[in-house]
Amino acid sequence: MKASEIRIALIATTLAFATAGTANAAGCLKSAVVGGVAGHYAGHHAVVGAVGGCMVGRHLAKQHAQQQAAERQAAQAQ
Repeated sequence: MKASEIRIALIATTLAFATAGTANAAGCLKSAVVGGVAGHYAGHHAVVGAVGGCMVGRHLAKQHAQQQAAERQAAQAQ
């Protein structure tokens, strides 16, 4: 990986952490750690793995929040 690609990945990760709310940050941080470790062992791509893990974690946390909201709404309708 080139130095410029690493800088872009670090900037993207920093922006993701800075703009994430508390609910999304937890999913992002946990997944970023897992992605970083997996990326490290898959060819020394820890930064890329962390960024990818963060994006996946935020997506899953958003889906989980939407599912919980739908369940609450269904419970209130009954």
